[in-house]
Amino acid sequence: MLKIPSHQVAGHHASSRTRGPLIDDSGHFYKPLQGDERGSAEVTFYKQFSSNTKIPDHIRKFFPVYYGTKVMNASDGSEHPHIVLEDLTSNHENPTIMDVKIGSRTWGPEASDEYIAKCFKRDRETTSVQLGFRISGLQIYINEEVGFYKPARDFVLKSSLDDVRLLFKKFVSSGPFDETGLGPDRGWASVVYGGLNGILAQLLELKAWFEDQTLYHFCACSLLLMFEKELALEGGSPNAQVKIIDFAHVTEGRGVIDHNFLGGLCSLIKFISEVVGDHEDHKTQDGDDQ
Repeated sequence: MLKIPSHQVAGHHASSRTRGPLIDDSGHFYKPLQGDERGSAEVTFYKQFSSNTKIPDHIRKFFPVYYGTKVMNASDGSEHPHIVLEDLTSNHENPTIMDVKIGSRTWGPEASDEYIAKCFKRDRETTSVQLGFRISGLQIYINEEVGFYKPARDFVLKSSLDDVRLLFKKFVSSGPFDETGLGPDRGWASVVYGGLNGILAQLLELKAWFEDQTLYHFCACSLLLMFEKELALEGGSPNAQVKIIDFAHVTEGRGVIDHNFLGGLCSLIKFISEVVGDHEDHKTQDGDDQ
């Protein structure tokens, strides 16, 4: 039984008029192939990456499992080829998710002038040029009664540097919730962003690989940041995870470091570290005041 993903926060959404991703109950994610060279480029990447013996096992865990391609009924009712991938949210009940597009430049070396102009405009209008990354979408689980806080796509893309900082605080906040969103108390910052298995530790693991790897250039790819608030509320690990997604614009590295992705990744690490540091400083000050 195929269905529309309930936890998709960015990208093209499926409908009866539009092709978009579908999932099943077996942990598979079906992504419609784009009709131009981007579709074939993404399939080529997955095939090469899956069989590339130069990829360390500890790095493979950051990528979705690739199961091949399949021609099937798309969400709009047409027969269309799909990439079959691991559904990254299948083991999450109510995941808090953020999609972060990495890099200050989101077009590849073979892009047309028209496409470059389009991407350059978007990169300047968002925080991509300023920060080296931008938030493409997010959802924050509040509780069973309220459900999710999911800001509109336009609001997220038009976010200023201060807005982005606030969203990263809200992402790990425990409450309270009101009509403006989730209060930025950063209650879960130390356990979600910090810790041995937190988001920062995983990003640093990726950074160490990107400082050396020259196999690929990951243009216009996103990092998916996820955790389970309910697990943290129960006193357990929030199951924080980092995944890399969207490979339609990946090119061969040809022996050159991917400075565009690495620069954005370093900026993201610094940005999140400052959110955690501000939270720890705030807790220390509160303790001193008592």
